[in-house]
Amino acid sequence: MFEVLTGTGLAASAGLNAYIPLLTMGLLARYTDLIDLPSGWQWLGNGWVVAILAVLLTVEVVADKVPVLDHVNDVVQTVVRPTAGGLAFGAGSTSETVTVSDPSSFFSSNDWVPVVTGVLIALGVHLLKSAARPVINATTAGFGAPVASTAEDATSVVVSLAAIILPVLVLAFLLGLVAFTVWFLRRRRDRRRERQAARAAGYRV
Repeated sequence: MFEVLTGTGLAASAGLNAYIPLLTMGLLARYTDLIDLPSGWQWLGNGWVVAILAVLLTVEVVADKVPVLDHVNDVVQTVVRPTAGGLAFGAGSTSETVTVSDPSSFFSSNDWVPVVTGVLIALGVHLLKSAARPVINATTAGFGAPVASTAEDATSVVVSLAAIILPVLVLAFLLGLVAFTVWFLRRRRDRRRERQAARAAGYRV
């Protein structure tokens, strides 16, 4: 079921940047034959919608690269990114693409399922991103923020395109995401233990 991978990739991409997957679908639907949005989602290809998404993306790209401001942006995006993920999964999983000629009727007849699924996927990725960013800022004195943000934006673009053109590649992204999550959680646990040991030894941390 490639449509599941398409929806998953787009929703995960929204967890990194809310507007990239929506804008990607809108542009590809409007100017190419790579994706054919179903009737309920064709508004994504509307010129005004594309323009608004482009403006919002510009604001997001700038705000996410400034230390402190990126944290404020992440708080605001806690609502926006999951919502975008729901829209992205809903639209992507019911669209005809170069690899999906007949989307599953399950998603078409149960509209709430892909939307809720997309919300949960995007929320999970967003929470991981939001938890990692303060650590990056603290360990790099803020200089890592624009680098991390640029990498996240690039990943969002690549995953969005892959989800539509070659969704099997989404599996590689998901495996990488799981590996990063495991590493990050272990790293946080180790740092917590180190701080506790330092306090026990009488050091101020």
